[in-house]
Amino acid sequence: MKILLPVVAALAMLACPVAATAADKDPVKISGASAAKGVTTVAVGAFNVGFIFESIDQTKKTGGLMGAFGGTTKAQSELVGVTPEMMQAITDAAYADFVSQLSAQGYSVQPAADLFGHAAMARAKSQKVPLDINIALEKGSKGKATYFKPSALPSLLMIPGDFTGSGMSSMGLNMSAGQASMALSNYARQAGVGVIDVVYLIDFSEQKRPGFFSFGGGINVNSGLSVAPDFSRMTLIAPNGKQSVITVKAPVGVEGDFIEKSDASTGTEKTVQSAANVAGGFAAAAGIGLPRFGKTRKFEFAAKPGNYEEGAAKAASLANALLIGRLGALR
Repeated sequence: MKILLPVVAALAMLACPVAATAADKDPVKISGASAAKGVTTVAVGAFNVGFIFESIDQTKKTGGLMGAFGGTTKAQSELVGVTPEMMQAITDAAYADFVSQLSAQGYSVQPAADLFGHAAMARAKSQKVPLDINIALEKGSKGKATYFKPSALPSLLMIPGDFTGSGMSSMGLNMSAGQASMALSNYARQAGVGVIDVVYLIDFSEQKRPGFFSFGGGINVNSGLSVAPDFSRMTLIAPNGKQSVITVKAPVGVEGDFIEKSDASTGTEKTVQSAANVAGGFAAAAGIGLPRFGKTRKFEFAAKPGNYEEGAAKAASLANALLIGRLGALR
């Protein structure tokens, strides 16, 4: 298995950051800032990295010819070629980098055994590894993600807010998340240390989600890798039980030769959609209220082994630096 710890230096020529700048949008949102003040000793209770494998993104385009009903532009994307071994390697590298950056910021990081061997953790139920979740993305978008934990942590725990489940399948996970949050809070109080929970969601397509689509040229899909905003965050549970939550609000990503993108839409699908839209346009021009069907495009993203892992680990390292930097400032 390829070692990814020196990835930050190795990627200087391979990838360049494309994170949104603070001038465009504050890259994080902080709640409960005061809880982090004075906390210098911490334990990492969870560090989960999720990988989106499928996403369906859609938005409606209104207007058209003389009051046509409008259509829907939809992109269906699928990631292929990423193995469990690749995802585990990325997660392990991201976690090792996170602990290293915490220590460099002056935090004392407890061994995982101190936390997970404590009586306060007896009722915390580990999730199955890997953990598959049907996730709700922005309005009109949904996807499937697979989460991994670092090999150094014995359990995969999530707390409320770490994921946004789609459908009834996430009910049990929500209950377990509540129990895990209580267990981690009890440990923080009893041990007198802060407990950190981190979750990252790696987006393979960097599709612009609804609200950011440009209809002039259709949906813009590229093969960058990013730590997705809103679904990636760090929570610090202070010894007094209060929480500081730092949420990523702008993509933290890199561009490089990581993925081969192809249009997976069949010729028949394209022809049918085009014909339906033309018919709808003529009907609208004639004053007949037929709907326009919009466009549906399918994209396949084939990961390039080696490059993909390095790109994802680089994105996670940049996210680590962003969140730990903000946490240190709150201290």
